[in-house]
Amino acid sequence: MKILMLTPYLPYPLLSGGQIRTYNLLKKLANKHEVTLFALIKDDSEKQYINELKKYCAKVQVFKRSKKPFTLKNIFKTAFSSFPFLVIRNHAKETITAVEKELAREKYDLIHAETFYMMPHLPKTDIPTILVEQTIEYLGYESFSNKINFPFIKNLLNLDIKKIIKWEKHYWNSCDKLIVMSEDDKNFIAKEIGHPEKIAVVSNGVDTSWFEEKKKNLPQNPTLLSVGTFNWLPNVEAVNFLVNEVWPKVKEQIPNAKLWIVGNAPTPEVYKYQEQDASITVTGGIPDIRDAFNGAHILTAPVFSGKGTRYKILEAMASHTPIIATDIAVEGLGVKNGEHVLTSNTAEAMANSAVKLLRDLPLREKLAKNGFKFVKENYDWQEISVKLDNIYKEIGKKR
Repeated sequence: MKILMLTPYLPYPLLSGGQIRTYNLLKKLANKHEVTLFALIKDDSEKQYINELKKYCAKVQVFKRSKKPFTLKNIFKTAFSSFPFLVIRNHAKETITAVEKELAREKYDLIHAETFYMMPHLPKTDIPTILVEQTIEYLGYESFSNKINFPFIKNLLNLDIKKIIKWEKHYWNSCDKLIVMSEDDKNFIAKEIGHPEKIAVVSNGVDTSWFEEKKKNLPQNPTLLSVGTFNWLPNVEAVNFLVNEVWPKVKEQIPNAKLWIVGNAPTPEVYKYQEQDASITVTGGIPDIRDAFNGAHILTAPVFSGKGTRYKILEAMASHTPIIATDIAVEGLGVKNGEHVLTSNTAEAMANSAVKLLRDLPLREKLAKNGFKFVKENYDWQEISVKLDNIYKEIGKKR
């Protein structure tokens, strides 16, 4: 099949969950479909990675969006637009013209858009459109808004959230097929728009063979790991909670313990944590994420907002790394507390679980073994790609 795919990022290098997902699916489906990729970039330096994607795509075109989100131009445009800031900051006008020309020049079987905020780049067309929602955006912003104490800023954000809700639901309804990351996401959206038959689950995955290639290299000091790109609000909230609420309680009981925070684009606030506490190390983009998982005794994931599948959970299990997480962090995965992970939803419970796990080697080994078996059987990219391939074929037949 001939597919036009639109993404709000270049799916390489693998710095974010979205990039990991798209790259692996392109790789697995390259021999089955002819994909033309239209991707947004923030900097011309990203063009050096186009050749890597051409291994799996018939054509690759990139379009520049603003390098920094909070520009005066973006804020001004949002103020006078029915679209939310999330759409405006991810908008590249030339993409619309390029898509129109491409569809006029070539006959495509379907269009695949990653995230609802890529949908405004599409013209009216009778070509079937698949929309992939990696997370339910407005829920994350609502959670963030609830924590703001400044009325003026809170009101502005809530106004923008109303726009997100309007357009996110609009594109859920207007696409031909909506793909989400979990059954929980599917059930949630079905309650919002109805039509559960048009919603399919194609969860995130992990390349278990690739993670198996590297062995553990644990440090002498017991080490907790936090992983997550910092341009996503739930990850920032998680790290703040971990450092301020959980970590002091862990250090009280295990004074020589270390906390390693890894993730792309750390905020100045996150970097300050290592300046204020010698037991904390902050690493930005890491060349090989396997080094992070293999260099820590436990992954901690105190996520309290947002939807979607957390790559950090899948990757930790693929790395034989035990996990302590909130219920939301493992929501929809099908893991069991005490068998695959340990779940805790308060600072005290999470700290106690961390201390227990750091002191109990047999328990760590049990969780690592069970977690790896679980992720290999249920979330390997090979199996995930088959599900997407079947949806392509289903939509293609209708076409």
